Amino acid sequence: MKVKVGIIGATGMVGQNFVGLLSNHPWFEIAYLAASPTSAGKRYHEAVAGRWHMLQDMPGTVRDMVVADANIVQNAIGKCSVLFSAVEMDKNAITSLESEYASRGLAVVSTNSAHRYTEDVPVLIPEINAEHIAIIKDQRRKRGWDKGLIAVKPNCSIQSYMLPLWALIRAGYKVDKVIVTTLQALSGAGYPGPSAIDMTDNVIPYIGGEEEKSEIEPTKIFGRIQDGKFVYDDTIQISAHCNRVPVSDGHIACVSVKFASRRPATKEIIDIWRSFKAAPQELELPSAPQQPLIYRDEIDRPQPRKDRDAENGMAVTVGRLRECKVLDYRFVGLHHNTLRGAAGGAVLIAELLKAKGLI
Repeated sequence: MKVKVGIIGATGMVGQNFVGLLSNHPWFEIAYLAASPTSAGKRYHEAVAGRWHMLQDMPGTVRDMVVADANIVQNAIGKCSVLFSAVEMDKNAITSLESEYASRGLAVVSTNSAHRYTEDVPVLIPEINAEHIAIIKDQRRKRGWDKGLIAVKPNCSIQSYMLPLWALIRAGYKVDKVIVTTLQALSGAGYPGPSAIDMTDNVIPYIGGEEEKSEIEPTKIFGRIQDGKFVYDDTIQISAHCNRVPVSDGHIACVSVKFASRRPATKEIIDIWRSFKAAPQELELPSAPQQPLIYRDEIDRPQPRKDRDAENGMAVTVGRLRECKVLDYRFVGLHHNTLRGAAGGAVLIAELLKAKGLI
């Protein structure tokens, strides 16, 4: 039998991506949809009328499902055991709401930033830190939860450089310093996003909170568990510049990296990337890309339109590896921000939790 899942924030862009990804999922079945009070009581197709943003048609299985009020936790009890959270609310309100759902026995997998710095909540990129799910035992014990849990995915922009860097770290090369400039797609801002007059013939060199998230979250993901909480890896220094660009989907990162001592040869880096596999591939999780890192030899790749959909939008495409005149090496990474970086990444986390017996 499939695990029954719910989506709160189901009418937004990330919520719609969840609907598309889960409608024919081999392990999960959508059984509950919730959103803001203005959508509550409407059938799903009515709640998103005029703003269904997916390229595929709305799945028939959810079309007439009645949308509940996400703020009323009781509505979800008995209908699902896993809850994907994509609500758009005040950060403190999200923190409280997700905790309440978990306290009622639901496994909450969130795309929001509210719990990313909570000391006993794992921020997961399953190819990098799958072992961090071990803290859920401490999370449940500390909070008195039985089946409930909270796990979150990281900021949508960091996937494009975290996986390439981790592959090298796992191969034995210590990363010391990273300078990264991200070129982030419009869909990362949600709907309706920046206005056309702001983005046409323009780039906005500021996205609120993105640079801080890009510099801090990797140190938690690369960190370790000690005494029931996370210890961040502060040996890696990251300097980030984040820009909004007029691209529909696909975040790019232009990265310069310095290694702490010895550095790999160019060919070795490419070989490491091309051969990289981790827990999702070993466990054969349904959403896992067979090749999580794809290296392109062409001088002008990766490009959003050509590479964002690689491996169903779940791979990171890397290119332009070359020596750096300031640090050691530089490269360009790309991933699909609303799939790998948001809904798809959260579904992959839920698959990992299920495969490990936590849901």
